[in-house]
Amino acid sequence: MAVKLQALLNAPVIELDTIDSTNNYAMRLIDADTAQPGLTIVSDMQTAGKGQRGRIWVDTPNESLLMSIVVQLPYDVEHQFAFNVTVSLAIADYLQDLKENWDVRIKWPNDIIINDKKAGGMLIENVIRGSQWAYAVVGLGVNVLQQEMPADLPFSTSLRIESGKQFVIFDLVTGIRERILTYLDAMPEPNRMIRLYNEILFRKDTQQRFKIGNDEFTATITGVTHNGLLQLSLDNGSTINYSFGAIEWICG
Repeated sequence: MAVKLQALLNAPVIELDTIDSTNNYAMRLIDADTAQPGLTIVSDMQTAGKGQRGRIWVDTPNESLLMSIVVQLPYDVEHQFAFNVTVSLAIADYLQDLKENWDVRIKWPNDIIINDKKAGGMLIENVIRGSQWAYAVVGLGVNVLQQEMPADLPFSTSLRIESGKQFVIFDLVTGIRERILTYLDAMPEPNRMIRLYNEILFRKDTQQRFKIGNDEFTATITGVTHNGLLQLSLDNGSTINYSFGAIEWICG
């Protein structure tokens, strides 16, 4: 194993009973200059877990994997989406290895889908100092031990529901952490990562309902561009690219 990768894997893993957000905790350590690449925060419970674009991540205490990893970047700042893609692929790859009969996909941009239901999600927050991409904090939440999901989340699932197996959460933390750091240490070529991302993109080449404001429409998902735009093909043959947050995905 490369010396650099071993150093990352040897970085501390901080285990907490409860915290507002593992990403917030990691950011505070970065601000205090007490963080290092590979440092990982794990908590049994979050009181203010964060999702994409200010959304709240709700978890059940002691039943979800809640972690954040501090990393330095193998890519230049213009390749931020390629970094997101590399991390997403590492997680999806690890989960697929857990159960061969699972269908693990990535829903644009950072949701983890198992057998057509959401099992988890990522939130990556970047630390830019001057013109330098100093750090990123990779936050991950995965439903692990839940035996049933809330009625108001009909398209969500857990690893236990999909497998019937009661996983050990810290074993998953160790495995996912190693897979992410190994992928990043390899400094994969950005365009190759984006091609692989498109290969497991949820509902690629199928029609999906979307919403912009009060208007709903159906389009075929054809892929994601190198800079992270969702590419849709409309019934009239035209192609439109959308940034995250510009359109709303309609489940069902």
